[in-house]
Amino acid sequence: MKLVPMSDQEFASFRVRSIEDFAREKVEAGTWAPEEAQQLAEASYDRYLPEGLDTPGAYVYNLVHEVDGNVGYIWFNITDNRRGREAFLLDILVEEAHQGKGYGTETMKALEQTAIDLGVDRIGLHVFGHNGRASNLYKKMGYEVTDLTMYKELRK
Repeated sequence: MKLVPMSDQEFASFRVRSIEDFAREKVEAGTWAPEEAQQLAEASYDRYLPEGLDTPGAYVYNLVHEVDGNVGYIWFNITDNRRGREAFLLDILVEEAHQGKGYGTETMKALEQTAIDLGVDRIGLHVFGHNGRASNLYKKMGYEVTDLTMYKELRK
């Protein structure tokens, strides 16, 4: 799997889709109400990608497989903090037609190599509780839970 930088046109499509997906995930997780989700998701992207592809420390790539071509995308930001240089995975998608082929694992390996090449000391990520498939992938790849937030809906 190769991580190939997006063009401006590809980024515009990515941004629209990624915001819609993020808003939907936050609603499904019970974090945001449907009527506020789109606006909150857009505000989040404005905070983490204020200059689009030109945002310092932001890396947005297409996932390009040697056989299947463009199979998805990945976005991470790199920051320096008290623990060193850290990449935080903000979005990853392997298109549904390409899932189940090991491309998630290949992508995470490519992310790790890219991060090493960029001088990163550690990679962090967030996974929604309802996304068992992603959670299992990350555990398989050696990621450890550092924080766990749980809720219970009470019916009156």
